Amino acid sequence: MKNTILTLAAIISLASVSVYSHAENMKNNDVAENGIYVGANYGYLKVDGKDDFDDNSDVIQWLVGYRFNQYLAIEGGYVNFGDYGNSLSNAETDGYTAALKVSYPIVDRVELYAKGGQLWYSTDYDVLGFSGNKDDEGVFAGAGVAFKVTDRFLINAEYTWYDAGITVENVSNGADTDTDFKQASLGVEYRF
Repeated sequence: MKNTILTLAAIISLASVSVYSHAENMKNNDVAENGIYVGANYGYLKVDGKDDFDDNSDVIQWLVGYRFNQYLAIEGGYVNFGDYGNSLSNAETDGYTAALKVSYPIVDRVELYAKGGQLWYSTDYDVLGFSGNKDDEGVFAGAGVAFKVTDRFLINAEYTWYDAGITVENVSNGADTDTDFKQASLGVEYRF
């Protein structure tokens, strides 16, 4: 969790440094190629693993980022993967992300992007009456397409894969699962 706090602090620090640059661009009524952005995604989550946690769920994600130019950004976020499982084995997971995002404008109002980075997550689980909590980390990668409604407001469609291993302790077989979260979502982004 210490790494999460340091990562988020670094993102906030970079965002703070850009305020002056952004203010200068706003004076000139220019749309900045760099600067802070915020966003949110809502979508479908497929929990896929070799265990009883296979299920579908809703996913909600909040994002903040800093664009260095029109091609490169860093991004941090909070993601709630929701509840999944069945009556014998169920879990709830949420976490924080830090990513590098690469964008490429293909036409005036459309850009493609890809991102990848680190996920720090916490899972509350209940397996056959044994409850617990596990904090862990994994990697993720995603890609999407963004449509500019205005120069500052975008709508996007995104697919993201998260690698999550959930260790279930206090169960007779010492279950250690390899689970993938597959997220398909629609979202919005606002660039300051």
